[in-house]
Amino acid sequence: MGRVLSFVFGRMLIQVCLYFYCKFLWRCLKFVMRKLTGRCELQRICYNTKPGASRTMKIETSLRDSKSKLLQTSVSVHPDAIEKTIEDIMELKKINPDINPQLGISLQACLLQIVGYRNLIADVEKLRREPYDSENPQHEEMLLQLWKFLKPNTPLESRISKQWCEIGFQGDDPKTDFRGMGLLGLYNLQYFAERDAAGAQQVLSDSLHPKCSKFSKAEWEKKRMDKAIGYSFAIVGINITDLAYNLLVSGALKTHFYNIAPEAPTLSHFQQTFCYLMHEFHKFWIEEDPMDIMEFNRVREKFRKRIIKQLQNPDMALCPHFAASEGLINM
Repeated sequence: MGRVLSFVFGRMLIQVCLYFYCKFLWRCLKFVMRKLTGRCELQRICYNTKPGASRTMKIETSLRDSKSKLLQTSVSVHPDAIEKTIEDIMELKKINPDINPQLGISLQACLLQIVGYRNLIADVEKLRREPYDSENPQHEEMLLQLWKFLKPNTPLESRISKQWCEIGFQGDDPKTDFRGMGLLGLYNLQYFAERDAAGAQQVLSDSLHPKCSKFSKAEWEKKRMDKAIGYSFAIVGINITDLAYNLLVSGALKTHFYNIAPEAPTLSHFQQTFCYLMHEFHKFWIEEDPMDIMEFNRVREKFRKRIIKQLQNPDMALCPHFAASEGLINM
């Protein structure tokens, strides 16, 4: 037992020493590069890296890992303080803004994205933590709007009704299904149904009658999708909301947002991403052709890994082509 503890302690000690050695070596390298090029690390990144996720993520890492308190805290300042923060950084680094005007512009764009991403997490988290309240008229109106957008030709007979199962809720009162993701699930579903009405209605129809989807007969036979297992649209929407939320909080979506949002990513960008994930998961589900609904977790996990792998590419932008994506702007 003593030998095992000694081995573990020794290994930990080596890792700690290696960490501080690498950190010291990196700072020495930065110092040498500054002397050789006459530019600080922030300048080198802005001048040598193209706009988008590649540049913004390098700037974010450089600021966060800096020994300067000013640079460390710059990634969490209020959006209104970004301009003043950049002036302070330029002064600290002894950079003349008149000689280097593009640097301030580039840093401002990066900080708007970095700070905006942090604020987006806060906004999304606030919605996730707010429970659905059937006594709140606004909540009830959003739920009824969801029905109208998805089933425009079928009136809802009553607020408590088995009809809710037709759009993929589990029982006669959808409020119980929003517990996991709170209002965020409803916000996303309503956004999808309103902004991409035709697409959402098609996905809903396919989820109920998968063999009537847009796949041709030849594609069905080629892929041997004979079982054609459907799924509960609304429940899957809430589940995909959970996937989008975790991608956001983990930082995986930085690649996407830093590539498509020229300034601060907003809740609309997040909801557009949800719409994209719904379309992609729907196609993925049909292609996977699961044996039964019990395979949902397996298919979802495989889909999650595929999206994460895509997002590991610094040039990646989940650029969908559907109605809800019309506001997306590429860098």
